Amino acid sequence: MRYIELLSPAKDFDAARAAIDHGADAIYMGGARFGARQAAGNSIDDIARAAEYAHQYGARLHSTLNTALFENELRDAELLARELIAAGADALIVQDMAFREMNLPIELHASTQVGNTTPEGVKFLEECGFARIILERSLSLEEIRAIRQATTAELECFVHGAICVGHSGRCFLSRTTSPRSGNRGECSQPCRLPYDLKDGQGNKIITGKHLLSVRDLNLSDELELLMDAGITSFKIEGRLKDVSYIKNVVSYYRRRIDDILSRRSDIVRPSVGRSTIEFEPNPAKSFTRGASTYMLHGKASGVASFDTPKAIGEYIGEVASTKKHSFTLDGANNLVAGDGICVISPNGMSGTNINNVEGSLITPNRMDGISCGAKIYRNYDHRFSLALDRNRTRRTIDVDASLTLTQEGCCLKVCDEQGIEISVERQVTLSPANDPLKMEQTARRQIEKSGDTIFSISEITIVGSNYFAPASLITEIRREALEKLAAARIAAPRHHKILADDGSARYPYAVVTKYENVTNSMAKAFYLKHGATQLEPALELLPTVEERVMISSYCIRREIGECLKQNPKLKGELYLEHGTARYRLGFDCKQCLMTLTDCSTQQKR
Repeated sequence: MRYIELLSPAKDFDAARAAIDHGADAIYMGGARFGARQAAGNSIDDIARAAEYAHQYGARLHSTLNTALFENELRDAELLARELIAAGADALIVQDMAFREMNLPIELHASTQVGNTTPEGVKFLEECGFARIILERSLSLEEIRAIRQATTAELECFVHGAICVGHSGRCFLSRTTSPRSGNRGECSQPCRLPYDLKDGQGNKIITGKHLLSVRDLNLSDELELLMDAGITSFKIEGRLKDVSYIKNVVSYYRRRIDDILSRRSDIVRPSVGRSTIEFEPNPAKSFTRGASTYMLHGKASGVASFDTPKAIGEYIGEVASTKKHSFTLDGANNLVAGDGICVISPNGMSGTNINNVEGSLITPNRMDGISCGAKIYRNYDHRFSLALDRNRTRRTIDVDASLTLTQEGCCLKVCDEQGIEISVERQVTLSPANDPLKMEQTARRQIEKSGDTIFSISEITIVGSNYFAPASLITEIRREALEKLAAARIAAPRHHKILADDGSARYPYAVVTKYENVTNSMAKAFYLKHGATQLEPALELLPTVEERVMISSYCIRREIGECLKQNPKLKGELYLEHGTARYRLGFDCKQCLMTLTDCSTQQKR
């Protein structure tokens, strides 16, 4: 028996509450500083509120402190970590090994920013006391299985959302165009910009395309394969996403996971509660650059989004005919007034809103780009958005209640689905009931009114209905019992693995390279303690980075049909250029990896 966790992002308390309400078993949420999404920071008070809300359901809060730390930040980082622990965080997601040296009384998770790609690297982290390892997004199923064989630590993988085209924690591309660093929570996302692909002589091969922009991850059809490969936690990306995205995507994955759990006895969810939603979840209706399984089934083309880094939405159809202010589609029309559409034609991409629909005739706000043969995508579904806004989701925990009436008083016992039990008694003289059947019916009506609590009374047992108790008394003890049960649930122990590092593990590589982001004395002490003999100066400490700035499992050659293993027509060096930025592409065909090396002549800031 093992847990399978659905892990949701939460940029703030509202998102955290929505994630829990819609079925997340855990949330990950940033503190005020040191998170890999600097714009998604939260106060300690909001972390505490979110943790308490999650803990009612046995769900957990993982707090993100996953940036590289500079020497002058160590004290503040430790103070913040201890504040997060006091606020109720269940785990810290960290990149910097300084946190491992702080002897923090909390479960530690090794962020994907640590660069978790190999069995030996993951095994080392487990031996150093990391309870969970968050895997690089580009790993294949076979690579995940190999890692599972090497370790007993929990493994977490991303299953939905945006993909970093570079290996996480090893990308310095943002630093080549600005002072902002992806390893410090400030990535400027230059990978989403348009680039020219040129050969060594400066000839343009592809012009103005988003050559590093890959489609978003959607592994919803691969969940059971991942479970069997040894994944513990399924992570949804999106700590900058809005509440509507959280409601829709979390509900969708909750349903998919529950379908699997319902027919298997070897896996269970770690939290409790049924989420009742009033809409049909569909991730295609939330922000997406198009679905991809990326490299899960091996290196393959078809994962890029060359035309745009934006969400174009779900495909609706082709334009069949046009008038001055309106158009028709080649098939069934399900657009409505208020929808937003993306139009892709030979002349490029444009967008507009729908003002009116009468039968097959569609009147947009603007006709820009709308011509016969243009492809129409809906990137804002007005009806679906209204359904999300109006949705009144409740997550409730089933509770059995037993009321016993005697001459000496009454006792109400409530027991939730995890076996947590509360009893509330009142010592008061009760008279015989004139109508025992009516007394039982009255008692049931009062007990089943769980109101706006997190509980749903599933079964009620009445013993001693031949004694009369006032409805007000039964209501009073029901309220008290459910309040005490809610408090007991918040205080109940949760699944934790707080592990020590005795220093005996040996670092599995010859050199701690400059790409490992060892940016402070505590991280350096960690590696030296574990047998490292050479630590290269961290690139993150340099004012500019003018060498290899990205390593990626994605390959432009493979994407355009010019793989070096397949006798390509395109020979020689290749470069990407955007403005004054220029990068030489490198291809490691043995490992099937692509690298970018900065060779710009621009003055770095």
